[in-house]
Amino acid sequence: MDMHDMTENSVEAAIPKKHSRKRRTVVFVTVTIMNGVLLTILGFALLTPAANQSQTTTSKNSFLGDVHSPLSGKPAPDFALSMLTKSNVIVHLTDFKGEVVVLNFWQSFCDPCNTEAPFLQKTWTQIHEQKIVFIGIDVPDTPAAARTFLQKYAITYPNLEDTLDGSISSRYSIDGFPETYFIDQNGIV
Repeated sequence: MDMHDMTENSVEAAIPKKHSRKRRTVVFVTVTIMNGVLLTILGFALLTPAANQSQTTTSKNSFLGDVHSPLSGKPAPDFALSMLTKSNVIVHLTDFKGEVVVLNFWQSFCDPCNTEAPFLQKTWTQIHEQKIVFIGIDVPDTPAAARTFLQKYAITYPNLEDTLDGSISSRYSIDGFPETYFIDQNGIV
């Protein structure tokens, strides 16, 4: 091979061919689209909890997301608890027979509880005349901290104090805070 052949081959290689440029463009566009689709699928997979991972721990003893309760479809356990603001007043769940009850278990130091408190109060003020009762149950907390929490968020719906041993929250199988139960007018969770 002489010098002239080498120069001719180098020049031919340096000249872009229309066919290879189109091919590279098609490959580039195809790969870009496939990467976009894969990233979209990955994003959905990472952001959608699996069926057995529907709870996301946010801090000690607090969960966000759907929680399956062993009480679903069963009668709600009755209770007799003191009101936080009027300790001489005892409230029973059966006092609200025939009404829908939203039962919310909370703690004053629980970040998600603090986040949802204004929403619950706002919702309560909008629907309390529709035979829907909100009841908050503070799970062992100091009474002063619990009352401060209620004042901070101007909570007006009834809030009760769980027993010191947390027996009511145990009967409701509470494993994180906040946790909310919907009890129908027949007393079924």
